[in-house]
Amino acid sequence: MIVGVDGRQGSGKTASAESLAATVPGAVVVHTDDVAWWESFLAWDHLLAAGVLVPLRRGHDVSYRPPAWDRRDRPGAIDVPATAPLVVVEGVGVTRRGLTTLLDATVWVQADHDEATRRGVARDGGTPEAAAFWQEWAAEEERFLAADRPWERATVRLCGTPGLLDPMTVLGGLSGAENGSAALRALPEPASIADGACRC
Repeated sequence: MIVGVDGRQGSGKTASAESLAATVPGAVVVHTDDVAWWESFLAWDHLLAAGVLVPLRRGHDVSYRPPAWDRRDRPGAIDVPATAPLVVVEGVGVTRRGLTTLLDATVWVQADHDEATRRGVARDGGTPEAAAFWQEWAAEEERFLAADRPWERATVRLCGTPGLLDPMTVLGGLSGAENGSAALRALPEPASIADGACRC
């Protein structure tokens, strides 16, 4: 099973993905930040599809080095065995329309805008430079998400602030598809990307 975990930066995607994966022995988390390293903010979907998702769909092991890894001599690879019972791919834009046919289920992590910003800037060092980069990235993110609206297609929607998730509840929602995720769908739908309407 391949699950995409999407949401704004700072929403709690990584923690949610890792918590979910921890409930399934042998599960693997793939971070789109690794695929997108030294690439465009959001134009990396072709790399994720060709390097990770399509090979897994074909039953192949993955040991993928995105092009920038070779250009900049980054060691290692993105490794995912074909036998992994659960692969959780997390990152902003991972559940975009162009990738949904390669995913079995999708999760949208909704977070309070102000809290997500506070978290993200602190995570990136809390400096003025970190805040400036955050605003640059947020402008790209908001345009992309406003056009793609991935929360509308999510199998499960989670509130990323102030707490995270009960991963077993999420697994139940994913395995139950439409009916199993009904309760989680009751979380507030974001009225707009930037307005911080979700005070959950």
